[in-house]
Amino acid sequence: MGPTRLALAYARRRPLATLLVVALAAIGTAVVVLTLAVGRELATRLDRDAQGIDLVVGAKGSPLQLVLAGVYHVDVPPGNIPLAALSELRANPMVAGAIPLALGDSVRGFRIVGTEHALVAHYGAQLAQGRQWAKPMEAVLGSEVARATGLGVGAKFTGSHGLSEGGGGHDEASYAVVGVLAPTGRVVDRMALTSVASVWAVHDAHHPPEAAEEHDHDKAEGGPAREVTMVLVRYAGPLAAASLPRAINSGSNYMAASPAYEMARLLTVFGVGLDLVRAFAALLIVASAAMLFVALAQALDERRYDLAILRALGASRGQVAWVLLAESMTLALAGAALGWVIAQVTLALAGTWLPAAAPLAATAWTLRGNEGWIVAGAALAGALAAAWPAWQAYRLDVAATLADG
Repeated sequence: MGPTRLALAYARRRPLATLLVVALAAIGTAVVVLTLAVGRELATRLDRDAQGIDLVVGAKGSPLQLVLAGVYHVDVPPGNIPLAALSELRANPMVAGAIPLALGDSVRGFRIVGTEHALVAHYGAQLAQGRQWAKPMEAVLGSEVARATGLGVGAKFTGSHGLSEGGGGHDEASYAVVGVLAPTGRVVDRMALTSVASVWAVHDAHHPPEAAEEHDHDKAEGGPAREVTMVLVRYAGPLAAASLPRAINSGSNYMAASPAYEMARLLTVFGVGLDLVRAFAALLIVASAAMLFVALAQALDERRYDLAILRALGASRGQVAWVLLAESMTLALAGAALGWVIAQVTLALAGTWLPAAAPLAATAWTLRGNEGWIVAGAALAGALAAAWPAWQAYRLDVAATLADG
């Protein structure tokens, strides 16, 4: 029997200790791989949804709240701004594009967004069914909205206040679904899109939808002063990034927030939580290595006579030391491999358990570079755990050990 096979035989002789060491290493590795995958997907998703949006202009308040509400649609906006702000931004030479958003209602937890067709083009979305909205109270659904609600072309729905399903509804004003978008993997999949005029009509009990289409809605003409919730802005050039936000924040009643800056701040805070989880996982791996060290150190006393016999039969010092190193590294690698498999199974099933986590399933069963380092680290931990016992085996006094029996 060779040294490597002998090492595996020794591991099988202590099944409980072996299983415990492998389980600790597997759990630690799985947690590290999962946190890396979640952090990677979060950063990718945040960057993808904010791509092409340089600035969000809205009511004064929290800039992070403004970005979360206007770019990622996971928060309530701080308020509304006059429709005139949209014209001012479009007239500014530093602005290459400005897309209005009118928010406030939702359908079964998905936000209803009053906007323009430019928003659909911005996200690169294509129609899977039907057509774009052409008049007030027509709506186009994102792919996730259509899937979750079961609504399709020709269906009707009413909005509810806020983002929760329990909010009061607008039963007197229903939207007609005229189109469904193909999946994009971006935030537009979770929106019900309509015209800004539709949102005005729903919230203006005294003006029919047709009146909302009029070009001017000033009080001077007898109608209410029209507002939008915020405007998504794209810079015309690098100079705008340095001067436009400052000009808006200091010279108007509006607020300008940079999605890139606010998300960097958010990821810094979120990253601390991920680091803590990874640190806990690293402790589990260290605990596994410590258990390996203790188990091998105790087993060395039991195996001294066996190892001395090996030496007497012609095994070299290195081969005897390799018996302990091979056992330790094999268990550490087995734990790391099992942990990686557990993490990939969890990722693959994430979309089934939680539809919002479906993008994680697409990343399953792909070995990333940093995950390879985890496996290498596990092998190193196994080698370090066995270093001292292996050194003791290397220096084993064959004659004295055999004489002691």
